[in-house]
Amino acid sequence: MDLIIVESPTKAKALRGFLGRGYRVLASMGHVRDLPPKQLGVDVEHDFRPTYHQIKKAAKTLKQIKDTAQEAGTIILATDPDREGEAIAWHVTQAIKAALKGKSLRRVTFHEITPQAVQAALAAPGEMDMDLVNAQQARRVLDRLVGYQVSPVLWKAIRGRKGLSAGRVQTVALRLVVERDREIEAFVPQEYWTLDAELSKVNDEERRFRARLFRIGKEKPNLKTEADALAIVDALEGADWRVLKVKKQHKTRHPYPPYTTSTLQQDGANRLGWPAAKTMKVAQELYEGVALPDEGTVGLITYMRTDSTHVAEPAQQEAREVIACFWGDEYLPERPPTYKTRAKVAQEAHEAIRPTSSLRTPKDLRPHLTPDQAKLYELIWRRFIASQMRPAVYNVTTVDVATARDGQDLPYLFRASGRELLFEGFLKVYEVHDEKPSDEDGTADQVLPPLSDGEPLVLHGLYPEQHFTKPPPHFTEASLIKEMEKQGIGRPSTYASIVRTILQREYVERQGKSLLATELGYVVCDFLVAQFPDLFAVSFTAKMEDDLDGIARGERGWVETLHAFYTPFSEALGQAQETAQAQTISVPVGERKRKASDPAPLTGETCPECGGAVLLRQGKYGRFRACSNFPKCKWKAPVVVGTCPKCGGDLVERKGKRGVFWGCANYPTCTHTQEPA
Repeated sequence: MDLIIVESPTKAKALRGFLGRGYRVLASMGHVRDLPPKQLGVDVEHDFRPTYHQIKKAAKTLKQIKDTAQEAGTIILATDPDREGEAIAWHVTQAIKAALKGKSLRRVTFHEITPQAVQAALAAPGEMDMDLVNAQQARRVLDRLVGYQVSPVLWKAIRGRKGLSAGRVQTVALRLVVERDREIEAFVPQEYWTLDAELSKVNDEERRFRARLFRIGKEKPNLKTEADALAIVDALEGADWRVLKVKKQHKTRHPYPPYTTSTLQQDGANRLGWPAAKTMKVAQELYEGVALPDEGTVGLITYMRTDSTHVAEPAQQEAREVIACFWGDEYLPERPPTYKTRAKVAQEAHEAIRPTSSLRTPKDLRPHLTPDQAKLYELIWRRFIASQMRPAVYNVTTVDVATARDGQDLPYLFRASGRELLFEGFLKVYEVHDEKPSDEDGTADQVLPPLSDGEPLVLHGLYPEQHFTKPPPHFTEASLIKEMEKQGIGRPSTYASIVRTILQREYVERQGKSLLATELGYVVCDFLVAQFPDLFAVSFTAKMEDDLDGIARGERGWVETLHAFYTPFSEALGQAQETAQAQTISVPVGERKRKASDPAPLTGETCPECGGAVLLRQGKYGRFRACSNFPKCKWKAPVVVGTCPKCGGDLVERKGKRGVFWGCANYPTCTHTQEPA
């Protein structure tokens, strides 16, 4: 009898159904050893030697594995195919080392839990990859050094608040949210105008279309005010309109690649409204196996922690059979498409997330799945099938419209565009939520009548429209994960837990789908970034991920990587401890940032420097008045709430450690303060 060790009971149950009596399958129930919960557990004086403790709840499981191993012939480690899985396998062998004497120890990996994949893995066993184990050890030690040594500094600096923590990646994720919120808060909308012309053919005035002012001479229009727009309306009074040029072309829209962990979590949020943690939980259930009639327990998707878009050839061929059967050969590309991995640094050579068999359609599986499992499986199935289909094809028409008076061309060029879907391609399977067209291309969604070069047109009206520039949007869970992946921060296995942590710590809160930093989040971020500017820099964190990948590839030593990190870190740590001891930072109780949907209110005043509208804005030190023409005009002033009873000066709103108070604007000449009325 051979012993196979996996992580989860569900995975073990699936393997038992595939294998005969010659195997015993046991689950480790996840990690069996870790660093101690109440001490550092890392010897920084002796090459960062970690001290691992057996996890208390793993005692019974390890005894069962140890007893079974003593009777087994070969010990087969079949944990997940990534660093975490490799580390679990290594920790199990270290915990039962005595029972392994004289035993043959083999490592197998498979990216899907199906009879074919498991049998193929057992037929070609390998050895444990200590480079992957060391990469995981380095990450664990790094996170422990930062978390256990920086968090106490935070407790000293911000007293009276429980549950505070710092994290090597967690704090950088918080910094992304805080800096985005500050960018939005400092944003001042800029007014601009567009001008549309409603036109038609001479003999077909019912089929009207719109063209937007596109050029004035050789320059793009720059209409800052209503007066600018109306001046052009006046200049076009009585003008002649004609088609200058019609351009038609076919444009293709290629399908998205199959899912990676990041894109699955993003679509789980955008299409299903799920937090990343729920998406990963349900995906884990689909991966580990679901009981199906006549098949037993079988995995329905490939491994769900991956940043690769690679697809195995047999899976591509099976998808092509499904496409030909359901939609016809015209939806098949000549050869299966390949996709370039978009992550900054792809981890181990996994496959993308896909169904283990495309022949299992969502409709067929629905009776055997929970509602959540059915929703996620259909999302994964449709994305994968679509990724193997032909692109959609559009007929895109662009029409340039010229203006003239008395036979002389005017400098005003208008442009209309229209798009018509000619061939659905992958859109037959996977709905795409198009972004709204930009203002420059604000006529893109219309259907244009047939037009030809030089054809005269009838003007039915000119329509100036006011717009304001918009700030970048607040992060959502989906867009934050996308930004973390883009910047090379964290890994597929960590995205969900990082977002969950900054929410649980109340550094960030949800408002609708938006993630907004709280006052506590602002204070924690500002303190940590000020004290550890390098450690919590996005670029430094991304480089550290590169170094961990280098360890996994056998290109770097894990101890030397920790040495290079720890020397400057320990110096910054000492300085931060002194700072925290010397100052105490207070956090206003109960205060939150503005709602994501709240605009900056107008005060009704006029800027004394440029005449622009004055906005009421919220800053780190409370409310203030600022010119709406920022950054061109940088005028700002405090909020005046009355007259100082001591000297007759302005009484203004201020914010200190104890909250909001009123103080004389003539400070320090006049030191009068009072509680708000």
